[in-house]
Amino acid sequence: MNNQILNLGKYQKSIDARLKKMHEQNFAQRLWNKDASLWNEGKLPNEISTISLGWLNAVENMLVALPEVEEFCNSKNIAEFSHIVLLGMGGSSMTPLVFQKTFNNLNKGIKLIVLDTTEPKVIREIEKKINITKTLFIVSSKSGNTAEVMAFYDYFFNQVYKIKEERAGENFIAITDKGSPLEGIAKRKKFSKIFINFPNIGGRYSALSYFGIVPAALMGVNVKEFLKRTQLMIKNCGPQIPLSKNPGIVLGASIAELALQGCDKLNYLMSPMLSTFGLWLEQLLAESTGKNGKGILPINGTPLSETATYGKDSFFLSMDYSKKDNTKSGKSTSFIPKNFPSINITIEDELDLGQEFFKWQIATATAGAILGVNPFDQPNVQESKIYTNDILKKIEQDGKLPEMEITLIEDSVRYYDSHKEKELTDDNTNGKILLENFFALTKPGDYIALLGYLPEEPEIQKCFLEIQSNLQESLHLPVTTQYGPRYLHSTGQYHKGGPNTGFFIQFICNSTDSIQIPEQAYTFDLLKKAQAIGDMQALIEHERKVILIDLGVDYINGLNAFKKVIKKIQPIAKTSTKTSSSNKKEKKKLEFA
Repeated sequence: MNNQILNLGKYQKSIDARLKKMHEQNFAQRLWNKDASLWNEGKLPNEISTISLGWLNAVENMLVALPEVEEFCNSKNIAEFSHIVLLGMGGSSMTPLVFQKTFNNLNKGIKLIVLDTTEPKVIREIEKKINITKTLFIVSSKSGNTAEVMAFYDYFFNQVYKIKEERAGENFIAITDKGSPLEGIAKRKKFSKIFINFPNIGGRYSALSYFGIVPAALMGVNVKEFLKRTQLMIKNCGPQIPLSKNPGIVLGASIAELALQGCDKLNYLMSPMLSTFGLWLEQLLAESTGKNGKGILPINGTPLSETATYGKDSFFLSMDYSKKDNTKSGKSTSFIPKNFPSINITIEDELDLGQEFFKWQIATATAGAILGVNPFDQPNVQESKIYTNDILKKIEQDGKLPEMEITLIEDSVRYYDSHKEKELTDDNTNGKILLENFFALTKPGDYIALLGYLPEEPEIQKCFLEIQSNLQESLHLPVTTQYGPRYLHSTGQYHKGGPNTGFFIQFICNSTDSIQIPEQAYTFDLLKKAQAIGDMQALIEHERKVILIDLGVDYINGLNAFKKVIKKIQPIAKTSTKTSSSNKKEKKKLEFA
């Protein structure tokens, strides 16, 4: 079993009281009986349709279905493939990404590549790595109509069709829900296999279902052992275990009670080999709890800094391999600030990750019940999609992206500010003034999110890390880094549905290699920009503070120029925490030139 130690300090007493109350309410029994009223007390039956608890039985069902999966993976046709490319987004891609990063160098199966970005450069890089006729494409979508996934499918199916024509479907399989549009496409195009997932499982709770297990099995992971180890955690989180000894429920009660007392920023201290598990957990927690002005925000990938830079809203999660295996341990527990609540988890090896998937699902469902939110829906995710679709329709009509009103051009970087409070001067300090005005509205308890619609490459990551450090040190606020469009299906829900404490800086760039999406009037580059602007509009509608920055074609130099501006920002004295009603009114409209 994985080892979990909670150091909760002054919060322990209130958490113990919470667990006692939950025991009196038969919480564990009701959870395992799939009692939807835990999350919808007093609501009508038609209001609880989004409560999806099929994931509680996913491992049991997956073990029954495993022979079919193994038979497919061991078939002669599969042996001919050299690569797997999974086309997914959000819940359908996050678990395979964990397997790709954690297991690819440990198994002798087919090499897995996960595509979950509309960035043209990344798509081209994948094409260079593979022999397209010897690549198996997994089209993975619960709804079967996820815009990004279907754009990926249209592009790569078209590429395979150019070579194999009517036999192109041999290079594709689908993982989806029963009756979805993707199921129909897969049948018409004669895909090699269609895996229909178990019912009543939301995307971010699908790690231990077909969505996670099929890609893992294809790349050679010992999924039978993986699932059997997970059963140990399932048993320990079961209704027969005393509540105070149930690791999942205790974890969920702890993080929820911390959040209710203002300690709602979960900072990661992850072993490098477990960093993508942090991405998976980020989606699970943020998208599940970020509603009704509440939520728990994971701070994934933040640089370590002096204890004084962390506010009272911070607590910490360290996760590492057992110290018995020094070749894998990242010693992430070596830095835990004193006097802050912390959760310390160690696992023996990669095959124990299934236990963590399940435990955190139990914890997140528990936290949602305590916070009074439905952890199984994502009401604000759709908003960005609607605005994006409106922009794509304008592109279809006009043949180009609608032009927005530019706030500032400095060092070839274009700034689009949704919140204009003070006039800019005519000298070369405009960027500094604009950003200082923007951050002057921050207060303790806020956070900053860097949202990059950029290639996720080392030089970009290095720049973001330096920007994070500078902002964290000057403002004493947590700073997250997210990549679009991935975050739209993850923390995007928290950004708009959680507490209004975020300051958002979006980054876009111009691709030198626009890739046309078959049968569409736009390229992947235009789709990416439409997604960024669409999310900006959704943030403005929720009266969030947001700046969009266009780095141009030379995005590395553009980001370095922005970094220099950030370094000039001085610590800001907080004089006001309120936004005037006139400013709020101005934020509700995104101006196009």
